Amino acid sequence: MSQLDKAILGLRSLILGGSFSGGQRLPEVAVAKQLGLSRTPLRQAMDRLVAEGLLERIATGGCCVATFSKEDIADAIEIRGVIEGTAARMAAERGIPAHLLNEASDALNAIDNALADPDDLDFDSYVTQNARFHDVLARSCQSTLIAREIERMSLLPLASPSAFLSAQALIPDFQDSLRYAQHQHRAIVEAITNREGARAEALTREHARLALINFNYLTEAQPKLSKDVPGLSLVASS
Repeated sequence: MSQLDKAILGLRSLILGGSFSGGQRLPEVAVAKQLGLSRTPLRQAMDRLVAEGLLERIATGGCCVATFSKEDIADAIEIRGVIEGTAARMAAERGIPAHLLNEASDALNAIDNALADPDDLDFDSYVTQNARFHDVLARSCQSTLIAREIERMSLLPLASPSAFLSAQALIPDFQDSLRYAQHQHRAIVEAITNREGARAEALTREHARLALINFNYLTEAQPKLSKDVPGLSLVASS
C-alpha cells in the first residue's frame, strides 16, 4: 500500500469514526503523527477527501471536517439509487456479460449461505458479499462513467450500500431486513437477465431506499447512538 493510499484510508477512517467533530479544523501535524505519515501524503489525501465531500477548504488555509444535514444524506442515498438504477436498466437493455452475471450469482449464493442459520448469522460474509454484489451491479452495464459515479456517491457518509450494516444491533428486525434485501437482490438480477429494463431500474431504486429507512430510524429513534455508526456523527441535529 502506498503512503497516499494509507493516508486516504486512515484519514477517512478517523473522520467517519467520529475522531473530529463536524466543522472542526483538521490538525494536520497531529493527524500526520497519528497515522505515521509525513505531511505531503496527508495533504494529498486531504485533497482527495475535499473532492469526496468529507472535508471543506478554509479560506485562511487548511481544511475542516464537513457537516451534513439529514436532507444531504437523504439526497445522497436517493442519487445513489438513481445511478445504480440506471446501471441496472442499461445492463438489462444492453445485456449483462456472462462473467458478471456469474459473479453476481456467486455473491448472492454466498449471501444465502451467510443467512442460512438464523441463530448463527455470518455477518462478516454478508458484508463482504453485499459489497461484491453492488460492485458487480455498478459494472453491469459496462460503463466506466456510471461505475465511477456510483463509487463517488458511495464515498459520501452513509450513502454506500453497506453504510448501516455496522448498526445491526441497533436496528429492530435487522435479520429480517437483510433477508428482504437479499430478496430484492435476486429480483434485480432476474429483471436484468430477462431484459426488463424498467423493472430492473425500479427494483434497484427501491432497494437503495432501505438505507434511508435505517437512516431515519437511527436519527429519530436512536440519536444518542450516532458514535456507533461510521459517519453519523457528521450529521447535524435539527
